[in-house]
This record gives sequence, structure tokens and C-alpha cells, in this order.
Amino acid sequence: MNPEFQIPPATKPGVDAIVAEAPATEADSLRQELAEQKDFNLRLTADFANFRRRTRQDAEGRAFAQKESFIRELLPALDNLERALASGTSPGSQQFRQGVEMTLQQLQQLLCQHGIETQESAGQPFDPHLHEAVSHGHDPAQPDHAIIEVLQRGYRRGKKVFRPAKVVVNELVAG
Repeated sequence: MNPEFQIPPATKPGVDAIVAEAPATEADSLRQELAEQKDFNLRLTADFANFRRRTRQDAEGRAFAQKESFIRELLPALDNLERALASGTSPGSQQFRQGVEMTLQQLQQLLCQHGIETQESAGQPFDPHLHEAVSHGHDPAQPDHAIIEVLQRGYRRGKKVFRPAKVVVNELVAG
């Protein structure tokens, strides 16, 4: 602890002797002044402790916001890797495909280490809190308002939606 911020002892050698020798009114005045100094020092110590706590919380908040921002910027790269895998392959590109799969897997593990999980949406009922409907389709084999296609994967951290999934929702036409 920095010696500048240490609270001096409440009484110093000699203070009691001075108070004992002083007239009663002067002794009361000195006691009051000593009490005011104690109060001032306690308030100063509390203010400094609160300042340190606020500073630490602010730094943690900034670090969390920067991490979240970086992850949001990383998600489009993941989307592109998934699109590359979904585009199909020619016979000569098997090694390339394996490299893309390994890169995608590493990035997904990294996100998982930071608490970001993918949301599985295909076949699930549409939930506007978790999904963003970008289109509708018709599939009689699926129930009404079920997700029939995921255009962009959604991510969440715990129960908080990090990015909603962009989906195609099934609409059964009443006929």
C-alpha cells in the first residue's frame, strides 16, 4: 500500500499529554478537531476505495465490450467458411475442403471457449427473440411456422442472443 494513503494513527505520542495540560475548553476544541480529522481521513479512505472499485469495473467493462466487438467482426468470416463448405467440391479440391473444415472447427472451438455457442434452428419453431425471418417457404412435411432453412447461423452467450439466426419460415397455405 502506498504510504501517502495510509491513515495516520488516531493518537500520536504526546497528544494525550498536550490535551491533559490544556485548559478544559481548549481540550474540548482539540478533541473536536481530532474527531473531524478522523472523520475526514475515513471519508478520504472510503472515497479512494470507491474510486479504485469504479476504475476496475470500468476497465473490465471496456475489455468485455472490446471482446464482444471482436467476436461480432469474426462471425462473417465463419459464415464465409460455412458457405465455402456448402458450395460443393470438385474431386481435386478434397484437401482444400479439409483445410476449410479444420479452420472452421478451430474458430468454433475458440468461440466456445469464450462462451459463444451456436443455435440450432433448423426444424425448430420460429421464435422472434432467437430468429430473424428473411423469407417464407412452403413445405407440407413441416409444421406451420417451423424453420425450414437457415441462411445464417445464430449465436448466443448463455441465454443472451449474440446474433439472431437468419431463417426461412414455413407457412402452410390454407386452401
